[in-house]
Amino acid sequence: MIHLPKVLAVGFFSAAVLLLIFQPDVFSDAALRAAVLGLFCLGLWSGSIVPEFLTSIIFFLGAMLFAVAPADVVFSGFYSAALWLVFAGLILAVAVKMTGLGERIARFLAPRFGGTYLGIITGVVVISVALAFVMPATLGRIMLLAPIILALADRYGFGEGSEGRTGMALALGLGTFIPPFAILPANVPNMILVGASETLYGVVPVYGNYLLIHFPVLGVLKAMAIIAVVVTIFPDTPKPVEREALDRPQKEESKLAIMLVIALALWMTDFVHHISPAWIGLGAAVLCMVPGIGVVTARDFNEKVNLAPFIYVAGVMGLGAMVSHSGLGGLLGNLLIDIADLRPGEDAWTFAVMAVLGAVIGPFVTNPGMPAVVAPLAGQIAEASGLPTSTILMMMVITISMVTLPFQASPLIVAMQVMNVKMVDALKACLILMAITLIVLMPINYYWWRVLGLLN
Repeated sequence: MIHLPKVLAVGFFSAAVLLLIFQPDVFSDAALRAAVLGLFCLGLWSGSIVPEFLTSIIFFLGAMLFAVAPADVVFSGFYSAALWLVFAGLILAVAVKMTGLGERIARFLAPRFGGTYLGIITGVVVISVALAFVMPATLGRIMLLAPIILALADRYGFGEGSEGRTGMALALGLGTFIPPFAILPANVPNMILVGASETLYGVVPVYGNYLLIHFPVLGVLKAMAIIAVVVTIFPDTPKPVEREALDRPQKEESKLAIMLVIALALWMTDFVHHISPAWIGLGAAVLCMVPGIGVVTARDFNEKVNLAPFIYVAGVMGLGAMVSHSGLGGLLGNLLIDIADLRPGEDAWTFAVMAVLGAVIGPFVTNPGMPAVVAPLAGQIAEASGLPTSTILMMMVITISMVTLPFQASPLIVAMQVMNVKMVDALKACLILMAITLIVLMPINYYWWRVLGLLN
């Protein structure tokens, strides 16, 4: 039987060796070193040959030993606000579990999701997407929902390693990350792309128009595809749950609930105060640990907060920054565009190329790095295809939303780590979802854009 992660790992390792042997002229020295190290790390991650956080440490060591990039690039993940939101979320997740608040919310939600596995997975995806309309930070949504979804899994009888628990984790990770690309301020890559489109081309997307262009397919149909994939490849049967009266909350639960409500209110109103969601989350985490106020002790932090996801995400972010710094991302994008031979009047082909662009270069630059790589290409793609630059930039939303391998997306990584999902399961879900996207959803999306008059 073919073991897909091992096949991918061998493929990445082989590509790295071939690059070292032949050293194509098209690669600069910096791009070649970045490509070899990147392929080696992708092989370790995809094959789960060593723990994911250890691969990140190997990346840090290799990048510095072989002078692949400066230290401020290699370790740039630690400067990222998103990483500190992960750190805050790890503390908040422990607090939600320890106080019993997650269990209380799970007891309230469980009967309302219905008694079927389809209803449960649908409920998780719907809540994940709905929260994106009011809370802009993807990782914040993951860390807020993860302990609740874990408690729900326990209520339904989905224990460690069960198909149901894996399905709920992937429904949370994929549902929180991918469909919200259709909501303008719902994640970091969107906002980077918007900033680049305004700076480079003077194009500023409007919220309502953006939603109309993307949400019917990238939002609704993609969410339905996620539900179908999860239910099909990770089937399970929940144990029956009944409505029950909720007892009075304990003091620690009430304190934590107040902190989270304040944090949620600040997350929802960031357009007013302009405080990063990361610092709001970190502030809530600090309050959770302040003696006399908080609910997480120093001992709890030392024993219960798992920092492996923190290191893992820092490594993924550093890899994306290294690829971008070396010029490898732009090189891959330009190569694909040259091979594609874009021409005016061939809108369907241009649309397909933009989707494939995301599928091919996404694993190398990761999703947070995608906008910085693809946005500068919009002008030459528009010139070659004969389409307006604004239309190409909207296509790039689809490009940056492509997830071929799970470690491209930090929110998915965190959901996997917190809920103890195996890499092979996440990999299987991502690849099947990618196939459905390219074969089914992209043609639908193309014809939807024709209805809107964006394409001929």
